[in-house]
Amino acid sequence: MTRRHTRQRAAIRRAFEAQGRPLSAPEVLELARPEVPGIGAATVYRAIHSLLDEGFLAPVVLPGQPPRYELAGMAHHHHFHCTACGRVFDLAGCLSGLQALVPHGFRVSAHDIILSGHCPDCSA
Repeated sequence: MTRRHTRQRAAIRRAFEAQGRPLSAPEVLELARPEVPGIGAATVYRAIHSLLDEGFLAPVVLPGQPPRYELAGMAHHHHFHCTACGRVFDLAGCLSGLQALVPHGFRVSAHDIILSGHCPDCSA
């Protein structure tokens, strides 16, 4: 199926590219509105689902939190969740030695690490 290239979709794509961090649909709506004042939440949700299907976005799952999305194809990384403002940030790198944390006989095949606390804006 061919996707339409609309101002709304372009603004949503640019929001992800400009922020460089995982975004929730409400954050995308807020970021796209200056460029497309009439954009609505339903348009943002439809575009996000379309961009997921196209492989432009990947989901970021934080337990107990609304879904967030980031640019697909990024190298393995983890996330920091600011518990004050709710924003999520990418963390570069990965911890080593995780196998030492699991019980004898278990083997780690994948992992996701989410650090929580306050971002610089909220810590000030």
